[in-house]
Amino acid sequence: MREVLEKATHRPWPLPTGPWAMTQRWNDLLFAHWPIRIAEMEALLPEGLEVDVFQGSAWLGVVPFWMDRIQLRGLPAIPGARQFPELNLRTYVRDTRTNTPGVYFFSLDAANLLAVIVARSFFHLPYYWAQMSIKPVKFGTGGEREFSYFSRRLLSGKPVQFAARYRGLGPTYKLAQSRLGTIEYFLTERYCLFSLDSMGRLRRTNIHHVPWPLEAAEAEITQNDLAAHIGLDLPPTKPILHYSRQLAVYVWPSELAQAPVLATGQAVAAAQ
Repeated sequence: MREVLEKATHRPWPLPTGPWAMTQRWNDLLFAHWPIRIAEMEALLPEGLEVDVFQGSAWLGVVPFWMDRIQLRGLPAIPGARQFPELNLRTYVRDTRTNTPGVYFFSLDAANLLAVIVARSFFHLPYYWAQMSIKPVKFGTGGEREFSYFSRRLLSGKPVQFAARYRGLGPTYKLAQSRLGTIEYFLTERYCLFSLDSMGRLRRTNIHHVPWPLEAAEAEITQNDLAAHIGLDLPPTKPILHYSRQLAVYVWPSELAQAPVLATGQAVAAAQ
């Protein structure tokens, strides 16, 4: 995965100068996105963030996948966390002070309790423990795969479940690398995550990866309680769908959002 740090010219700002904190790999992702009225989304954001808009709308994303190759820098592997499913509910925002674009997570469900505790403690992200499964299913004559995905949040007062079947439709030149100005670039090329800590302070977590390799996708979502759980009604339109097979990711320590976002000096050398 080290070669990922050497590919940084596509980033909107340089790599952070400090050492990374975690590596992980994200696999078999479905991106399902719906347009949401700006005012509705704005009402759900913490102070210091504003909606990032594309085509006159805010956007809500549901992202099921599974992760592996999880490693905290300088520490042994997390027990039982070699690989597990995860499910994200997210939107796209800008820091009102710096105009930095990023992702804001309303929730992240994961099947490993210790990983949930670590993510909440060190990265201040709203993780929840869930019963989850992702099962590949072969179909067609070419051995293509689709995925049967299920998640049910545990220790939750109200049911929060998600169930879907999805598959990628194969790589195309158009989606091989998202280009600035496209909805694919807007939805996926984000290099920091925003969250609130226990004191209500806005924090930023920098991440790095190569440009997303996307495919068009098909999906049948049979249950989706995520949006309703935060008080949003999804529009009666089909979501925009994308699939990605695999992406290696580096994660830096969480920092207060007022810290400068631009790195200086030999960023790649420092990050390694």
